[in-house]
Amino acid sequence: MRPKSRRTRVLAGGAGLALAIALIAPAIANADSASPSASPSAPPVTFTVGVTTDIDSANPFTGILAESYEIYQLEYPTLTEYSAADFGTVPGLAESWTESADKTTWTYKIRAGLKWSDGVPLTAKDAAYTFNRILNGDYEKTNFGSYVANITKAEAPDDTTLVLTVAKPSPIMAKLSVYILPEHIWKSVDENAVKSYKNEGTEAVPTVGAGPFLMIERRVGQFIRMKANPDFWRGKPAVDEVVFKVYKNGDALGQALKKGEIDFADSLEANVFRSLEGAPGVTTVQAVYSGFSELAFNTGAALDDGTAIGDGNPLLKDKSLRQALGWAIDRQVIVNKVLGGGGTAGSTIIPPLYASLHLDPANPVGYDPAKAKTLLDAAGYPVGADGIRANANGDRLSFRLFVRSDSAESKKSGEFLKGFLNAVGVEVNVKVMSSDALTEIIGQGNFDMFEWGWVVEPDPNYQLSTFICANRSYKDAGSILANLSDSFYCNPAYDALFEQQSTETNVDKRAALVKQMQQMLYDDAPYVVTYYYPNYEAYRSDRFEGLVPQPNPDGALLFQYGTWSYESLRPVTTISPGPSNEPTNQGSSSLNWILIGGLAALVIIVVVVGVTLRRGRENDMNSNEE
Repeated sequence: MRPKSRRTRVLAGGAGLALAIALIAPAIANADSASPSASPSAPPVTFTVGVTTDIDSANPFTGILAESYEIYQLEYPTLTEYSAADFGTVPGLAESWTESADKTTWTYKIRAGLKWSDGVPLTAKDAAYTFNRILNGDYEKTNFGSYVANITKAEAPDDTTLVLTVAKPSPIMAKLSVYILPEHIWKSVDENAVKSYKNEGTEAVPTVGAGPFLMIERRVGQFIRMKANPDFWRGKPAVDEVVFKVYKNGDALGQALKKGEIDFADSLEANVFRSLEGAPGVTTVQAVYSGFSELAFNTGAALDDGTAIGDGNPLLKDKSLRQALGWAIDRQVIVNKVLGGGGTAGSTIIPPLYASLHLDPANPVGYDPAKAKTLLDAAGYPVGADGIRANANGDRLSFRLFVRSDSAESKKSGEFLKGFLNAVGVEVNVKVMSSDALTEIIGQGNFDMFEWGWVVEPDPNYQLSTFICANRSYKDAGSILANLSDSFYCNPAYDALFEQQSTETNVDKRAALVKQMQQMLYDDAPYVVTYYYPNYEAYRSDRFEGLVPQPNPDGALLFQYGTWSYESLRPVTTISPGPSNEPTNQGSSSLNWILIGGLAALVIIVVVVGVTLRRGRENDMNSNEE
């Protein structure tokens, strides 16, 4: 899962208010009939998640941000899933799976009697269609090619049987994080249309899916609304809607949680997280997480066939230069200043959360600016009269560093990185831009360095694949399209190890190969992994309960590998003080219910209240908090 961004109500409060809801519900139903979850007895229960980054696309073949993947997994099933407890493999769309004795096929037993949200049967034929579409496509392989690289054919001999044929034995066939799509919808989106296909649902025509929630509205840069799927195979969730609301900065996100405008705040900045500790009705969670951030170098942008592209500074092709720069960076200072001390200094690309796969490198690179200077001298980059180093041809060590405007951590890290590199005679020009803009720039190879990050899946195959030669950008119909590689690292020895690990079924032998690959990347330095970060989360525990950590007991509550919390969360059933120490109900609703005193007065103004609530809901959903 790629976040290159690292990877988001009030019911009745007492007997009098309960009666008030009963009295005004018909008026609300008439005034806001567009709400699919509205009922004559109670407003919809809405769980609102605050984020600071919008999705980049609702199309699973296009989006790369963690926020986008959160939407995909809410809408679409996968064959198997990662357990909440320990990332173990558990049944998903497939009830069971078996490998043939000759290790050439895998057979998945698909659950019987399922249907897509529009009533069309969901069968093994949808799964076969999805895998074959990726196998036969180019654009579709960008996000999912690593999963199908060893698959040669997908067949559905009947509605409950999927057979995947493999070229070689594979360790990932029970961990295929491929979202199964409805063939009857996607078959009309051809190979050209898919590149611009938005896949955004509306209230009139929700996204067709089979997950616990379906998109019913999106306003770019503002919010996404999801409604519960009553036909979800594990049962309709307890909440009627999930809303992802986008805020422009972390401070606004924290204030929204305090004021009760949202129920959950994801990926908080450290200082905002600390400010929420002890706030009434709020629970804070410093969750262990599988993400890392890095300083990435343009090691020589090229297409997958080796054709050079972009305008990257060619000096960064020099491995000795990249290695020297690693010694100039104080990772612990970045952890302390950017993360508030909550993370750990980085090293290799598989985070310590996955203890059996993470490598502590044999030759750790620490902070030693004197050594950085010595290595730069030895590599042929003496300091010039202007204080900036240059090679024998006069080519100065002057680089562009791109950071993301929608990440406070990225901007802060950029300033520290600039200072560390300036101190050893390297000029750095920081430029701030949106994640969408940076994604495009990286794919074209028009950069020197950038700060971003990844969220690493429990199985390492996908993350390792981001460094193979074949995953550099490619050309389609004359246009250059981005693939998974963002450093353009290409090393045939690394590719050979990747092929070995992708077919090694012995757990210990595969782990050894994965660690060998991490060491190779560490030595070649296409990245400087700056830190592993926690996920700072906070939620309105006076409104909702039942959130499930992954892994247990101190993992993330949302933005997981699965939808466990969304399926398990429920409104709190007892009354507790709200942020203003007044009684509130224990759920959030986008209707923003107003407490009304006096039953007699309520009867008189019921129609007015119905209209006011409708307008309040519209205003709330249209706002983009400053």
